[in-house]
Amino acid sequence: MAGRERSADPDRLAFASGDAGRARAGGRRVRCDAWPAVAGRGAAAAVRLLFMLISFGCPVSGAWAQPETLTLIARQAEELGYHGLWAFQRLLVGRGQDLAPAYHSVLDPVVALTWAAAATSRIRLGVSVINLPYVAPAYLAKQASSLDRLSGGRFDLGLGTGWSEAEFTATGSDPNPRGPRTEEYLAALTALFSGEEAEFGGRFYRVPASRMLPAPAQAGGPPVLLGGTADAALRRAGRIAAGWVSSSRTTLPEIARGVRIVREAAESAGRDPDSLRIVVRGVVQPGRRDESIPLSGDWAQIRAGAERYAEAGATELFYEPNWDPRIGGLDADPRVAAELGAEVLAGLAPHH
Repeated sequence: MAGRERSADPDRLAFASGDAGRARAGGRRVRCDAWPAVAGRGAAAAVRLLFMLISFGCPVSGAWAQPETLTLIARQAEELGYHGLWAFQRLLVGRGQDLAPAYHSVLDPVVALTWAAAATSRIRLGVSVINLPYVAPAYLAKQASSLDRLSGGRFDLGLGTGWSEAEFTATGSDPNPRGPRTEEYLAALTALFSGEEAEFGGRFYRVPASRMLPAPAQAGGPPVLLGGTADAALRRAGRIAAGWVSSSRTTLPEIARGVRIVREAAESAGRDPDSLRIVVRGVVQPGRRDESIPLSGDWAQIRAGAERYAEAGATELFYEPNWDPRIGGLDADPRVAAELGAEVLAGLAPHH
């Protein structure tokens, strides 16, 4: 397994919010050594934290994935200064598949984020991730362009290659070879996002000479981040994508290692490593502290855990409540789930 590339389902502490935080995500990553010298290690850590953006998991799973809850959480997240909302994709659960409760009932991410876009005006909207083998580039480009246009240029597109055999079968797709397929897919998206007549011809995907309109609101299209945990996937994110988005299962040491590989690959490709985004999907476990789970315990302990991701090199962390079975479980009480989700949202708000 060490030599085989697999894409995991993806999935600094943002005290930066508002216009400054949004400008930061679209530009260069701010380096601590670019700031005036400040005394003490604590001050340097504060600078790192100031420029790690904090986002939140969108209500897409289980009991709290209700229209009124999605509207409420999206509006409150924007009001509280969160940088973005992140959704994820899961099509189905095959018979005999032993998957986390969060996977058993999931809204389509593009539809859910479009709903959130209609309820908000500033907060960014991301998906972590859509599995690219499931859908043709032209179809996804149309969806992504439409969402980006309707949201006023707020969409971030995370892509992976998938891991569910049941979903590969149901979509008639094959993820292999992962590397060449992903690189062609991004090239096809670039052609389609241009707003001009373009064409692309590859081994796996073809776009005839054509023009797709309306073009995305963001020049060149929504930023594309890549998931995956294999070294090859990490290097690819550094070479050709806007950054890397981690999975829900990625540990803190794996995050630090992934950051190093992504940045080294970017530098080797002649890119500025500081321009890349490192988005961490942080599963939150409020309540009992578990030292093996950085984002567990009371609010102060969870915030302290978030600092560790900033120190590992993350540029954005989104607190993921969908993995809490009391919130994202299919059998949870929808009202209680919504209340718990709103409590986490308020308790970890960036401006606190």
